[in-house]
Amino acid sequence: MVVPKLRRKRELRMIAAPFTVAAPSGARIRDRLPLTGEEAEVLRQVGEHNGRHQRADLAERIRIGKVKAKDTRRAERKKKLTAASSSRWAGAMTRASEDQYQLSMRVLFDERASLRRAIRTISKRLAVPCGQRKGKVRGYADQNERFQKQRRLQVLKARLARVEQRIDAGRPSIVVGGRRLARIRHNLEKAHLTAAEWGQRWEAERLFLTADGESGAPYGNYTITVDPADGSVTLVLPEPLRHLANAPRGRYKLSCAVFFHHRRQEWLDRVEAHCAVRYDFVHEPTRDRWYLDASWSADKAVLPCPEEIRQFGERMLGIDLNADHLAAYVLDQHGNPIGEPITIPLDLTGPASQRDGRLRAAISNLITIAKEHHCVGIAVENLGFDDARQVGRETMGRGRRGKKFRRTVAGIPTARFRERLRGMTFHAGLVVIAVDPAYTSKWGGQHWKTPLQDQNKTNVTRHHAAAVAIGRRGLGHRIRRRPGVTAHHQRMVERRATGQAVFVPRPRGTTSPPRTAGTPNGGGKTRPCRGDQLVLFPDLEDRSRGHRTTCPESCESANTGQHR
Repeated sequence: MVVPKLRRKRELRMIAAPFTVAAPSGARIRDRLPLTGEEAEVLRQVGEHNGRHQRADLAERIRIGKVKAKDTRRAERKKKLTAASSSRWAGAMTRASEDQYQLSMRVLFDERASLRRAIRTISKRLAVPCGQRKGKVRGYADQNERFQKQRRLQVLKARLARVEQRIDAGRPSIVVGGRRLARIRHNLEKAHLTAAEWGQRWEAERLFLTADGESGAPYGNYTITVDPADGSVTLVLPEPLRHLANAPRGRYKLSCAVFFHHRRQEWLDRVEAHCAVRYDFVHEPTRDRWYLDASWSADKAVLPCPEEIRQFGERMLGIDLNADHLAAYVLDQHGNPIGEPITIPLDLTGPASQRDGRLRAAISNLITIAKEHHCVGIAVENLGFDDARQVGRETMGRGRRGKKFRRTVAGIPTARFRERLRGMTFHAGLVVIAVDPAYTSKWGGQHWKTPLQDQNKTNVTRHHAAAVAIGRRGLGHRIRRRPGVTAHHQRMVERRATGQAVFVPRPRGTTSPPRTAGTPNGGGKTRPCRGDQLVLFPDLEDRSRGHRTTCPESCESANTGQHR
């Protein structure tokens, strides 16, 4: 007699607690500069002069390598640059070189970690014979695929050796102007560019027209100054270009004015108080336009945590990010879905500027919906896909179906969506709650899709059920509903979304059998208490006034949480 092998129950991984996404640490605004031909030429000469010296300083910083902050010889490098430009231009150059060096080193560390993950995954699969499985690790389908993966493993190990060598030497590879643009030079036909057009873009990217702010300086910046009264812009010329000055003290004044219509009041508050403001001149050669960017750091804001939101009885908008749309659902303080499912189309095809505009429009729709339903925040999954994108076929499938799925995952702009959502919601007076994405789609479809479909006339997809699961987890509730609170209606054959949002422990000494969705609750209770059951409210206006007694109005939504 052959005894069947018992299959071990799969263990669920630990689910991280939800947390409030931090507020933006700074702001950046832009205004267009309608320059004349002479003014554009002066800015170009200043940018090329500063860019040449900044690249030389960056090369010297790379030669110094990975040392302590006191051993970077910044004072010596700044003194050398001051003779060729000015003291403030030199300070901006040395700071930019140090920031670029530290960023490149972090990129090397991230690349090393991703290469190690890929090597570890492929090595595990190579250790299993073809067509077999060892535990959770599955071997490759045939010898041909196994041979190709062996070659891939050698390539990854060679790349890892080069990355580790650069990390040990402290000399990252940096391309001023962008490595992607540099590679386009060898494929101009595919990029639909001529050599002259590429040269204009390359020169524009290598200009250095950045001036760091300085507290106490006139209007927050002495090198590039914007007068808030009339919007006039002046900048300090480097020493070799002082003959081009048209204003006192070697400065050049532009004929156009800058007003910064977007977030103007915040900018005015800083420049009138002489707080530090950084300015950058940006040139876009494709449209032959010049812009002036203003940026500054913001004070750290204290935002309410998920426990405070649940304690004060606030509503939450749960959203599920997909490749072509956003699925959303409004939930009350107990995790009960309210109203009908919400679908926002998301088209991410076309140029990068158009994709970013559509993404911002979708987030604006989310904010509008949240305010209409008096939600205090938006719950979203904390997605990364870094490991999955690096390992690729090893964990995300192979063949036509796997290739389509990998393209779908690669097309989801998780990082950009997260940053855009964080900034736009903060300025709209909302908070963003990030939750663990584990089992949200699976449990949402299992426990919420059918009840929601029975209560709504519109089509409810698995993504809407996942949005409910995300919102419940953001509020601190369990995703799975407690069955048996309300039973199947025997006469009208209607079904309510059963479940209890808040867990109520059973009194000691009771031994009643577990209740299910198909068995009514026995006892002398003729009418279940509305506070113990989950009921969907299709009409917000009819039920919100009688149930939201502790929720503030939309104008009182929490910005910082300090007044709580």
